[in-house]
Amino acid sequence: MLRSTFCHVQGIGPETERSLWDQGCYTWECLLERIDEISIGSAAKEVALRSITQSIEALDRGEHQYFRKCLGQAELWRAWADFRHSTVYLDIETDGGRQGHAVTVIGLYDGSDFSCLVKGDNLESFRDIISRYSMIVTFFGTGFDIPMLQKRFKDLEFDHLHLDLCYALKKIGFSGGLKKIEKQVGISRGGDTEGLSGLDAIRLWESYRRGSQECLNRLIAYNREDVVNLERLAEIAYKGLCERTYGAHYAPISEAAVRKASIH
Repeated sequence: MLRSTFCHVQGIGPETERSLWDQGCYTWECLLERIDEISIGSAAKEVALRSITQSIEALDRGEHQYFRKCLGQAELWRAWADFRHSTVYLDIETDGGRQGHAVTVIGLYDGSDFSCLVKGDNLESFRDIISRYSMIVTFFGTGFDIPMLQKRFKDLEFDHLHLDLCYALKKIGFSGGLKKIEKQVGISRGGDTEGLSGLDAIRLWESYRRGSQECLNRLIAYNREDVVNLERLAEIAYKGLCERTYGAHYAPISEAAVRKASIH
């Protein structure tokens, strides 16, 4: 769907973007081919051509920083499908404090493998691991996870695309916390972790510090479900936002994306 996005071009806003779709212009390549015959509103042709050419080149190179800058936080969700292969679903646990040293566990899931970094063991490897990804997906990570990680790893630059599902899901009608939304969409948790909360995670960590390996295992299991479930929620959010944004154009834009993918 990213290749059907034009709102990042200077002079093209939501209204002009919808006008382009109305004119049957569903991809960047289409705009380049038909630039002299379609209306692009108040945008200058030279600017539009340069911006779209840069977008194509940046996406082909996997240059996520380009889209982080030009899309803006509100529209970063559009990049999820194209960067899904380089996305990590992330959630942290803490000991209840608000400083960087309070981070106890970092859960990471890339769509196939889960890893859990634990304070006092392998937490420092987060720097190397996170650098492998272009996009981070969280639930309320804007307000909690990322600021906490920035305090913990002060020398680390978070230049990733960031999809915060708390806000993305709210745009399509969901409200409440992660566990509440999971239940609304039919996601269930295991018997050992059902009903656990962030407060329980703090207590489990304290029990682990006092010598209970079983409590650490349960904490990791809880964290694993937090991050693994984010992928399904990202799918729901992305589909819902596509339908909300593209409306009647959703089907033809999807077809255009499939045709483009088949070329590569």
